[in-house]
Amino acid sequence: MPRTGYLLDFGRFVPIGMLLLLFPLLSATAEEMTSTFVIGGARIDVTIDAGKLDVAQTELMRWVKSAAESVTAYYSRFPVPRLALRIASFEGTGVRHGQTFGRDGGLITISVGHKTPPAQLAEDWMLTHEMVHLAFPSLERNHHWMEEGLSTYVEPIARIRAGHWTARQMWMDLVRDLPKGLPEEGDKGLDNTHTWGRTYWGGALFCLLADVEIRKRTGNAKGLQDALGAINRAGGTIEADWPLERAFEIGDKATDGSTLMELYDQMALKPEAVDLPHLWAQLGVRANGRGVAMDDQAPWAAIRSGICGVIKR
Repeated sequence: MPRTGYLLDFGRFVPIGMLLLLFPLLSATAEEMTSTFVIGGARIDVTIDAGKLDVAQTELMRWVKSAAESVTAYYSRFPVPRLALRIASFEGTGVRHGQTFGRDGGLITISVGHKTPPAQLAEDWMLTHEMVHLAFPSLERNHHWMEEGLSTYVEPIARIRAGHWTARQMWMDLVRDLPKGLPEEGDKGLDNTHTWGRTYWGGALFCLLADVEIRKRTGNAKGLQDALGAINRAGGTIEADWPLERAFEIGDKATDGSTLMELYDQMALKPEAVDLPHLWAQLGVRANGRGVAMDDQAPWAAIRSGICGVIKR
């Protein structure tokens, strides 16, 4: 089953500069352009439907490299040894129809509007979201919330780690969007409630709660990033079909505890009440008319900073 990124119309670190090399290749056809670059120990082959795009190839490749830098910064390497990326076009602007497949390392297909301005590409989240999918094993259908929630949660953090996004914007988006992942009447837990909100934002909420709890238990020395990195290094890529428990056991071992399995037991088969206002207050994230304000005196302010890559103990 491919993993997809939705267009929301409805609504550790490695020196990137030393790893990133671009090798333009000859065009496959008159209407295609292909390029290959190496980053984080991986080869990325990019095929662009150039004949129908007014966007310059240099801008498209800057967008691709930005997403690859983000994922590499989060996982300390690119999560699969080889990726084929196919960029199609559509009439209009924006980025749509991202899908990720476990095939020969990894395959991502994604579409870009033929009139998309460079500034809009620079703010795109979808390609990074799809690349995060490469770093986690394929699960049973009832665990799809973990696949999509993980990419939804990690994507902005990865972009922050690479210098392509801001922590303030990430927290503002989470305060706005995480309520979409809360259980509603009739909810039967994450494994049995397959609405859009519970799949994407319920899964992201699980990841945030896990990240906070791991950091609380380890004195902010480890976080969800350590668990996910260990899962990926153990062979947990999109090409691998794993039971969810295997991934969580590896992640828990890497973070010296049992947070992932405990949280899964709480949220999988029944609705779990989460007091988001209390969570934001503990983290020091306060909504105001202009977005969010950060309170560095809050009890878990150091955890908030650690999630985004600034460790304060």
